[in-house]
Amino acid sequence: MLPLQVQAQERRVALIIGNSDYDLVTPLDNPGNDATDLHVALEGLGFEVFLGLDITGQEMAGLADKFATAIKTADVALFYYAGHGFQVGGQNYLVPVDARIEKPTDIQEQTVKLNDILGQMEQAPGIKFVFLDACRNDPFEGAVAAVSEGLARIGNARDFMISFATQPDNVAYDGSGRNSFFTSALLSHIYTPGLDISDMMINVRKDVLAATGGRQIPWENSSLTRQFRFDPRPDTGSAETLLWQVAANAGDPQLMELYAERYPQGAHVAEVLAFLDPANPGANLSRDYSPQERDAQEERLWQLARRSRMRPLVEFYIAKYPEGAYLGDASRLIATLPAEGDAGSGRLCERLATHPRDATAKTSGVPFSKLKDNALSAMQACLAASHENPELPHYTALLARATVAAGDLDQAIRLYREAATRGDLRAMVSLALLTEAGRGIPASPVEALRLYQRAASLGSPDAKINLAVAMFEGQGLAKDADRAVELLKEAADLGSPIATFNLGVLARDGSAGDPSEALGYFKRAIRAGEPRAYVASAILLDEGRITPRNPAAAANMLLRGAAEDAGQSIRQLTENTADWSRDTIKAVQERLKAAGFYTSTIDGRSGPNFAAALESWRNGGFEPGVLIE
Repeated sequence: MLPLQVQAQERRVALIIGNSDYDLVTPLDNPGNDATDLHVALEGLGFEVFLGLDITGQEMAGLADKFATAIKTADVALFYYAGHGFQVGGQNYLVPVDARIEKPTDIQEQTVKLNDILGQMEQAPGIKFVFLDACRNDPFEGAVAAVSEGLARIGNARDFMISFATQPDNVAYDGSGRNSFFTSALLSHIYTPGLDISDMMINVRKDVLAATGGRQIPWENSSLTRQFRFDPRPDTGSAETLLWQVAANAGDPQLMELYAERYPQGAHVAEVLAFLDPANPGANLSRDYSPQERDAQEERLWQLARRSRMRPLVEFYIAKYPEGAYLGDASRLIATLPAEGDAGSGRLCERLATHPRDATAKTSGVPFSKLKDNALSAMQACLAASHENPELPHYTALLARATVAAGDLDQAIRLYREAATRGDLRAMVSLALLTEAGRGIPASPVEALRLYQRAASLGSPDAKINLAVAMFEGQGLAKDADRAVELLKEAADLGSPIATFNLGVLARDGSAGDPSEALGYFKRAIRAGEPRAYVASAILLDEGRITPRNPAAAANMLLRGAAEDAGQSIRQLTENTADWSRDTIKAVQERLKAAGFYTSTIDGRSGPNFAAALESWRNGGFEPGVLIE
């Protein structure tokens, strides 16, 4: 639940429509689920919601009128539509469940013009958001010649952000699980504290691109004049870090096992595996809490559960706190989260075979060593998913990766080629890597570059990065540093943390861009999930060489890094203390003291107490409230 003062400051109103069960055109699997689940999320974020599920044209118009009246005094107005939508002559139409369209003249009477709803929203005084998960294929299957697939580009009015599930004139997918790919990504990021809407949409775009192999790339048109955060509370760190903190505080093996499964390459996996090691008797005992500690742990667990949408975490909360403050909210949330065994072959294929570079908020990447252990199960799931979703070659690409892990390289290459021919970006990049190395394919740098260029042109961040490296070094391509930097920027705009971090390094070193841009790139890289950027940012803030010196901000970066990364920040603070200014080390000590972990003199020097305090901070003691400037 948002703090009362936040809710009081801002009136938020949403209209959500999900049409699945059409009378006369092709039904859709997920819009009703999408609308229901977003309704639950937005109500939890302080929105007054008008909800319409499987509604007629008359009901859509009536609900839109109620919404138009309500937003006359709203600070935030949001319209979300999932269902059939199409364009005719650049005009977008939304399809009620009772639409009967047999000829072009029926369109005006049987549908709802999107522009009519936008016109009503223009009268609202606050900022406006429109989310359209309505870009599916032609609902009339060519019977009405005037209809074009996808939606047309729209949006010129002030203080709007209009978000499409895919590029204008393109087709989005209904999804292979409970939700569409677009709405699933939206739900995965909407509860991230402190995340600005522009950064949230980059994360959404990155997740949808990864989940569809590049076949669908969300797009938005924005004329916003101010920032907006769905959850305006201060940033509390990544979901991975919070899961580790909650698990370490609880000393609970169930949470530790969940971390190991969800984040097999996580920054804390070594500590988790050590905890779960049967050779450590007594390590699996849960802690007892004082009433105050119990309340704090409940709060952290619930905030993480609703943010991450991990069903096991919600189940754990309900079991641990049967009379908890958020039990009602937890019961509503869990009804929207299918059990792992009910999620279908597509979800299982993704969970078992996703490439680490394609990790999303919902699906972690699987290292090749772990995939080898589950290769047969992954192949079975991905084969079933590819049959159930023939329009999505991404499952064929995942099947190819599982087949490599099973040892059949020849068959895997055939599958990669099939998926690449059908437009899957991961398949193109994987084929390029195999061609570069001459693994199962005759080595051909020229063919590898052709594959990278094709994948880059279609939106692959990894292909853009690989081409940038080739252009920087002149490997197979003429040296072109300017074009290489542009490719890195394109990859960064698609959410690549590596590309964003490298842009920061290039700017810092004066190799490309203005050095004053370095800190901004490093901060963007942090938001994209690159933990190396914490130390890199702290160095700039500590030195004050190319950005104003700020020991307090440097200390905050180092402590966030100590909680998030794999130990680099703590090593910097304890093994290389002399490399940091005394002011920055003192600021770190002050914050550790405020959190209750550091009891020695605040002197800017390292020592056993300092090292122990940092370890306590990392292993369950992360308190973002002490990170003040």
